[in-house]
Amino acid sequence: MGSGKSYLGRLLGQKLGIPFFDLDEQVTTHAGKSIPEIFDTEGEEHFRLLEKEVLFMITESHDSFILATGGGTPCFFNNIDYMNRSGTTVWIHTPVSVLFERLVKERPGRPLIRNLTDDQLMAFIFRKYSDRKIYYEQATVTIDEEPVDIDKRVEKTFHA
Repeated sequence: MGSGKSYLGRLLGQKLGIPFFDLDEQVTTHAGKSIPEIFDTEGEEHFRLLEKEVLFMITESHDSFILATGGGTPCFFNNIDYMNRSGTTVWIHTPVSVLFERLVKERPGRPLIRNLTDDQLMAFIFRKYSDRKIYYEQATVTIDEEPVDIDKRVEKTFHA
């Protein structure tokens, strides 16, 4: 959350000339509800099931694409294994301080953090990082430079 997946994914899709999808946007369209509404009315488990369903729909209906997943997507239902089998996965390893700066500004639109104080937000970021790192480390590619130079990254990763 807050690493720049959607932003960088859009740039990468444009650079490579292939479709870009934001999984959260696709889930919202599929469900006919916003993510906060899904969380509030049906809970996180239902959201994660929808997320998996839409992940599979996109993957099975397109040969080439860029997909920005939610931060939790790789951590449920063996999604990381499925994504690795389906293509190149990328972990954008963003410093905690940068995540905090971004998420403080985006807090109201993010259901998992919208009611947290700054101290609670920092603890949340550390906890999620600790819990999710084992999944993220399974990505095919790790990007750990900040800011990311998309042209250099495309050349290095995809030999475009």
